[in-house]
Amino acid sequence: MSRLELFIAFRYLRAKRKGIFAAITTAIGVAGVTVGVAALITTLSVMNGFQADIEQKIIGAQADLTVYGAWSRADLDKTLAVIRGNKDVAAAAPFVLGQAIVTYQGRTSGIVIKGISPEEEFKVNGLDKRLREGNWADLKGTGKEPGLVLGQELARGIGAWTGERVVLVSPQGMATAMGLIPKMRRFRVAGLVHTGYYEYDSSMGFASLGVAAKFFGVKSGATGVGVRVKRLDEADAVAARLSQELGPDHPVRTYSQMNETLFAALKMEKTVMFLILALIVLVASLNIASTLILRGVEKTRDMGLLMAMGATPRQIRAIFLAEGAMIGAVGLGLGLALGLTLCWVIKTFPIVKLPADIYYLTRVPVSVQGSDVAAVMILGFLLALLATVYPAWRASKIDPVEAIHYG
Repeated sequence: MSRLELFIAFRYLRAKRKGIFAAITTAIGVAGVTVGVAALITTLSVMNGFQADIEQKIIGAQADLTVYGAWSRADLDKTLAVIRGNKDVAAAAPFVLGQAIVTYQGRTSGIVIKGISPEEEFKVNGLDKRLREGNWADLKGTGKEPGLVLGQELARGIGAWTGERVVLVSPQGMATAMGLIPKMRRFRVAGLVHTGYYEYDSSMGFASLGVAAKFFGVKSGATGVGVRVKRLDEADAVAARLSQELGPDHPVRTYSQMNETLFAALKMEKTVMFLILALIVLVASLNIASTLILRGVEKTRDMGLLMAMGATPRQIRAIFLAEGAMIGAVGLGLGLALGLTLCWVIKTFPIVKLPADIYYLTRVPVSVQGSDVAAVMILGFLLALLATVYPAWRASKIDPVEAIHYG
């Protein structure tokens, strides 16, 4: 595309026309692209914010990597030595995981008990910052009643608050002279934890590592090892290396693999929203096409004169393509500015307030990602160019003699 074609296209955009209809359709085309691009950028940024918030809550409650296995005590020590000897591992903490039933004053609920050593556990996740009531040190308990930290939603469901006594019932029976009977133990609620992730807050409970191991009959003292890596973006690579070193008997899973369904759903939702909102840009592109068709009719005589003076059909097509690109570029630029402004406003001012008891946050989270902005801009520009193909082709097919006579 030469400077001549760009010059003519720019002059046509600035030229005064006989009617106001073409100017209105041009403004509608620009406005449509602007609104579509702004809506795409804002929506994707809000969805990125929610995804980042959920990911942060999951990481706060889980380790970056988790190693599972059935060990003897000696094998567990060797496994810990291999994990902690990896140069990419920052910390590792053994844990015991088991399912039980918690009862309080006739109310019962299923619960997942995680036995931890607080000093080691807090090196691999952020649970120490999630305690809302009580004290992690009280997990040791007093006398025959060890401590138990409950998820806040679980505690609310059964009505057991800090200081109350609850009973854990293990589904693993205990063999006695009377036969197989459920294993039961009384605990005192030592605190309430609030991770902000409902699945955890409504089902998790934490006990000391030794107490949980004894309650579930884990002789090695652990059923898994939580691992924190130095760089979270290398978690998959570190997991692959550890899996090779530890062998198939000790599967290694990353936090994203353990929540694969959730992250897949979030990704699918983002993709669907992108496609739906892209239709706004497509409609705006059709407005650009109608504007250029109208301009082609209006400038029929001018096109005929240009072709009579030696302009080729390719140059005529280039003029219309340049016009469509200019209209699209203006709309894209305004849409980018509007979208980024909306993101800043939503992030800075509490325009949209969320119920904290449902979403665990009061403001809409926003995270603008350069890759999303680039994808939106490229999509918008391609649709704008695509909309000019037919008007440009139609204008290049006119007969110069008839066009001059038409004028």
